[in-house]
Amino acid sequence: MSPAPRKPRIRTYDPAKVRTALRGELGALRGAVEELAGRPGAFAAPTRLGDWTVRELVVHLAAVLERLPGHLAAAGPAPDAAEPRVTLRDYVPRLRAAAASVDEEAAAGAAGVQPREAADRLAAATDRLLEAAATDPAVVIRSRFGPMTVGDFLVTRLLEAVVHADDLAAATGLLITHDRQALAAVTRLLADALAVKAPGGSVEVRIPPFAVVQCVEGPRHTRGTPPNVVETDALTWIRLATGRLAWDSAVEDALVTVGGERADISHQLPLLA
Repeated sequence: MSPAPRKPRIRTYDPAKVRTALRGELGALRGAVEELAGRPGAFAAPTRLGDWTVRELVVHLAAVLERLPGHLAAAGPAPDAAEPRVTLRDYVPRLRAAAASVDEEAAAGAAGVQPREAADRLAAATDRLLEAAATDPAVVIRSRFGPMTVGDFLVTRLLEAVVHADDLAAATGLLITHDRQALAAVTRLLADALAVKAPGGSVEVRIPPFAVVQCVEGPRHTRGTPPNVVETDALTWIRLATGRLAWDSAVEDALVTVGGERADISHQLPLLA
C-alpha cells in the first residue's frame, strides 16, 4: 500500500519582491499596449481566448488591476477575523470555476471601448495598483472569492499580468519581456497548484530554474534520480497549466521532456482555463 500523499508545503512570497515584480511586469505590459494603441486595427485582432479580441483582453487586464484599489476603498465592514481566509492554494481552482463569469464581464466591459480609451484605462489602473501595493500585506480585503490578505492578492495580480502579457504577445506578435521575478512567482504558484490538485510523490515536475514539485499519488521517490520526471521551461509550463498549450503538442515539439511510465500528467492539466 502506498503511503498517504504528503500535503504540499505552503510557499511564501516576499512582499517587497512581489511589488518589484509587479512594477517590472506591468511596465512592460503597459508599453506594449501603448504601442498597439497606435496601430490601426490592432485592438480588433483575435486572441487565443475564445471570442476575445485584443480589445477584450486589454479591458479585462485593466479591470483585474483595478480590483485591489477597489477592494481597499470599498465601504462596509471588514472581514470577520474568524472567517476562513482564501489562500493562494485556493485561488487557482476558484478562478478556474469562475471562468464563464470572467468571459461575460470582459465582453460587457469592452463594448464600445475605443483603443485609446482602453490603453489609457490600463495605464491608470497600473498606476493605481502600484500605489495600492504599498498597503500593509497583512491587511485583509474581501475579494470575489472571500477574504484574502493584500500580500496574497498581489501575487494573484502577477498571475494575471504574466499570463495575459503572454496572450497579448501571441495575438499581436509583440515581444514582451517578462520580469524575471514575476515569471518565477507565477511558475511557482502554478506548480504548487498542481501539487495540491494531484498530491503525491511519484512524479517530479521540474521547471528550472524556478520550481520543482512532486505530485501524483503512487510510490514515493526518496533518493537518487526520480523514476518519473517531467521537465520544461517556465513559459511552456505556464501555457500548459493555463490551457494555452496542449500536452501532446508540447511533447511532440520537444517543449516538454518526459521520463518514466507514470510521467504523463496530461490528465491533470490544465489547472486554469
